[in-house]
Amino acid sequence: MTKKELQQKATEVRMGIIESTHSAKCGHPGGSLSAAEVFTYLYFEEMNIDPKNPKKADRDRFVLSKGHTAPGLYSALAYRGFFPVEDLKTLRHVGSHLQGHPCVQHTPGIDASSGSLGQGISVAAGMALSAKLSNENYRVYTLLGDGELEEGQVWEAAMFAGHRKLDNLCVIVDNNNLQIDGAITEVNSPYPIGEKFSAFNFHVIEVEDGNDFDQIKAAFDEAKATKGMPTAIVLKTVKGKGISYMENQVSWHGKAPNDDEYETAMKELKEAYEAYGRD
Repeated sequence: MTKKELQQKATEVRMGIIESTHSAKCGHPGGSLSAAEVFTYLYFEEMNIDPKNPKKADRDRFVLSKGHTAPGLYSALAYRGFFPVEDLKTLRHVGSHLQGHPCVQHTPGIDASSGSLGQGISVAAGMALSAKLSNENYRVYTLLGDGELEEGQVWEAAMFAGHRKLDNLCVIVDNNNLQIDGAITEVNSPYPIGEKFSAFNFHVIEVEDGNDFDQIKAAFDEAKATKGMPTAIVLKTVKGKGISYMENQVSWHGKAPNDDEYETAMKELKEAYEAYGRD
């Protein structure tokens, strides 16, 4: 896909995030929106996947370690064709396969149930080791929040992955600088993030604008070319990206838009979608 096509697709993913959280009257739009570009790039460019055969043996795996941003992952999966886009309106409804955190048993395209912060990277490291032991070529990707880095299990998994030289593992950090209680620097700063991963024998790529597809592509290309060690991509992003009143506002970490806010957000996104098409 061209950059403009990816930008339009990311805008659709954002529309799905707003649609689903508004319908649920709950959920986590802020961190889903900041990661819309990386979700889009992974599912439309980077990963070897097949929506018609979600469990194919040689597929690349993705683990959403920051599982509360499931609205972003669900939206990417829906627009990629794993299930109908209309299903997004059932987020968190009784009987829906789209619950508040990803569930591998019920949702096509989900490779691991997640939600307890810090655990997803351990699951991903195990998957990567399994591929090595079985001489399989698939890659494993996992997305963490920057606030999630405060969990000790993250660094136990990083130590393991670096020691095992899991060069088929790509850890992605959505560094939007905000967590539920405020700025990560005020809650329990994980900085310097890159230096920490480097100390655990990771190849580190720090991306200045993690919402820019050119920089995202360069980072993932470099990660694939890196041999003998896992890669950590640290993306500096904007929480609530794409919605004017949500950007960099910690209050939108875990709050759904009301009807008026929904209308404003969808209007902005539709205008952005059309603008990308005109460029």
